[in-house]
Amino acid sequence: MPPPGGPQPSPAGPASPAGLGAEPRPDGSAAAPRAGGTHGLVVEDQLARRIRRPVDLLRCVADCFWIAVLVAAGLAARATTQGVETDLVDASRRLQDVVLPTLRGLSLFGLIAFPVALAIRQLVRRQGRRLAEAVLTGAGTIALVLVADAVLRSHFADALYRAIAMAPPGASTFAPLDAPLAGLVAYTTIINLSGRTRWRVALWLTVGVYLVTSLADLRTSVLSVLITLLVGQVIALAVRYAAGSPSQRPPGEAIAAALGSAGQPVTKLRRVPVTDGESRRYAAITPDDRRLDVVVFDRDQQAAGLLYRVYRLIRLRDQVARRAPLSTERLAERRALLTYAVEDAGVRTPRLRAVLRVGPEAMALATDADGGTSLAQRGSLATDTELEHVWDAVIRLHRHRVAHRSLTADRIIIAPDGQIRLLDPGGGDVAASDLQLRLDLAQLLAELAALTGPDRSADLALRKLDGAELVGLLPLLQPVVMARSTRSYLRRHKDVLPALRSRLLAIDPGDGQAVPPVQLERVRPRSLITLVATVLAVYLLTSELARVNLSTLLRSADPRWMLVALALSAVSYAGAAWELSGFVLEKLSFTRTVLAQLASSFVTLVTPAAVGGAALNVRYLQRRKIPPAVAAASVGVSQVVAFILHTVLLVIFVAITGARSHSLKPPNWVYWVIAGLIVAALIVLAVPRGRRLLRARLGPALGQVWPRLAGMVQQPAKLAEGVGGALLLSTSYILCLAASVLAVGGHIALTSAAVVYLTGAALGSVVPTPGGLGAVEAALAAGLTATGMAAATAVSAVLLFRLLTFWLPVPVGWVAFNYLERRGAI
Repeated sequence: MPPPGGPQPSPAGPASPAGLGAEPRPDGSAAAPRAGGTHGLVVEDQLARRIRRPVDLLRCVADCFWIAVLVAAGLAARATTQGVETDLVDASRRLQDVVLPTLRGLSLFGLIAFPVALAIRQLVRRQGRRLAEAVLTGAGTIALVLVADAVLRSHFADALYRAIAMAPPGASTFAPLDAPLAGLVAYTTIINLSGRTRWRVALWLTVGVYLVTSLADLRTSVLSVLITLLVGQVIALAVRYAAGSPSQRPPGEAIAAALGSAGQPVTKLRRVPVTDGESRRYAAITPDDRRLDVVVFDRDQQAAGLLYRVYRLIRLRDQVARRAPLSTERLAERRALLTYAVEDAGVRTPRLRAVLRVGPEAMALATDADGGTSLAQRGSLATDTELEHVWDAVIRLHRHRVAHRSLTADRIIIAPDGQIRLLDPGGGDVAASDLQLRLDLAQLLAELAALTGPDRSADLALRKLDGAELVGLLPLLQPVVMARSTRSYLRRHKDVLPALRSRLLAIDPGDGQAVPPVQLERVRPRSLITLVATVLAVYLLTSELARVNLSTLLRSADPRWMLVALALSAVSYAGAAWELSGFVLEKLSFTRTVLAQLASSFVTLVTPAAVGGAALNVRYLQRRKIPPAVAAASVGVSQVVAFILHTVLLVIFVAITGARSHSLKPPNWVYWVIAGLIVAALIVLAVPRGRRLLRARLGPALGQVWPRLAGMVQQPAKLAEGVGGALLLSTSYILCLAASVLAVGGHIALTSAAVVYLTGAALGSVVPTPGGLGAVEAALAAGLTATGMAAATAVSAVLLFRLLTFWLPVPVGWVAFNYLERRGAI
């Protein structure tokens, strides 16, 4: 079987390559042009005999998802599923004496007759190769399903087997997956019955009769049937995508004929290599020596990149993600509309000559070939005048509310007369919103920064936009909203965007207002990871705390020590306020700073520990007229100092505890975790790529923190306030944990309580769950148990501690958050 994408010569005979030249083949040899028709047409094409259809991959992924859903449903709701099954089996048993014997005969006949009839049809149509592929795929599917059945019957997969099989009462053990049925589905999927209604009806009748008899004979289950059908289709689609499907694409001669019928006859047509894989491109020459660019959209590629587009639609907001039409007709119409809109705005773009259908499988657009040099070819040699003309063209386009959305250097052409042409506007927007126009400007700004340098890009933009407009682009300078080629460059050169932002931050917008944030993403990958980790943590925490009754705990706890613990929890917010104020040279209101720390307890409920609070503090400082860079550096310094103090305190208390007694004995898994972390750190430091990644992550942050920290050393009073606040914060939490232990009737040394708390807090700041949920509870409970405390007492003390320090401040923090928001303080 030849690989997909292999070259297939055009059916026309060879001709001279005059005018266009021969296109190189993958092996380096030249592909001879082909002469077609009777009017001297020369076509150079390389049609693939077999192609990979993206829709096959998409359907395969979707079927895998539904298999996972069905298996999860079987594991989670066995009783319900089994009840449905029992009802179906009871209904089929009523047919036992009437039609079931007949159905058994029809089922056996259909399983044999249908594949044979389909095979005869393929042979009559001279499609023996596809028939052979279908037979081999069906046989391979049967073998794979039999292996899967053997694995599912093994002891270690017993739970999964019972979830899939769910045999009705009185049934004997049967195979969880039906191999013959999966083979039949794979066989018919390879042959492809789409568009053949009668054959599809016959297939489903055959499958339906087989399933009814199998359920009545207690040889399968409903869940097993559904999973079997999906497994057969998944295997066949995977094979079809890997091996490719016979190409139905129109050849170059058909494209030339369609152009002629649309009033654009051509004498030469040459295939041009492209990298996107979503279209075919041809260079054409007309009888009067005009050059045309022809773009062909094939129906078999209309789902190309769909998974990536769906991912972008889910991740980004509607106005940020670019929606692509799902049909070739809508795609061609959209490109034509955007081309006319760009021309109407007075911006030069290749003139659209024809939009035409090429048979039932493709659409084509013909435009004048662009003459000139792309900005990507000019690179840093482009003059300021040329780059200013680029800005002029984009601004003129925006005056007509048209956004290009793909302003990359290879789509910006500098014509011989110095004018600018914008290529491929089909991915843009008409009647664009303000946000879409600003995204266009941010893309151009970042692209020119990558091409000519951040300083030059910012200086050019400042000549065309006022300061307020440029500063308003700051929140949009994010790689996630850039074109794919721009994102790829920015990933390799991580210093470009920070340098561009720093240059723009130096611009005074004139109104003294902070830059408003812009929400561009619906869901961030970090948020998704946090959600998954939170669900897992809640599940584990619920099972761990099931042994403790909260109401009983509160009734039995000593109220005096509870009040002490509550007071210490309140003191921690004063410590956090002093810690933040100590690392800010400007004077802050102590009351509002305390309220900001309370508000962070509400924000921490939905963000990972040490992330949401830091962001809220940065926002609070910005609203106090502190520049964003200084605000971020101040919060960064406070976090660095807190980390250093935390580490020093942990080392001191571990040394004191070890010197006094050996009562604190961590479980063995703690040592394995520590060893694993050390090994992971050593691996990262040993690998060059790991060191580069570490520098890229820590370098910008340390570059802001160290100068601020050096400045704080010269302010001893402020430094003492910040360090004292950090010490008060840690001390209040340590004493709160000790008071919680005493409240539930336990006893613990203060040094041991310090070690337990400091260790648990460190783990909580690493785990990506809100407030370290799950990790903190597990670490604190394990630490208290390691001191010799009873497990039930340790869990009760941890539950009380987290209730007073994490859950109880949440409603108070919500009130503080809303108060500060109404006052414009955050």
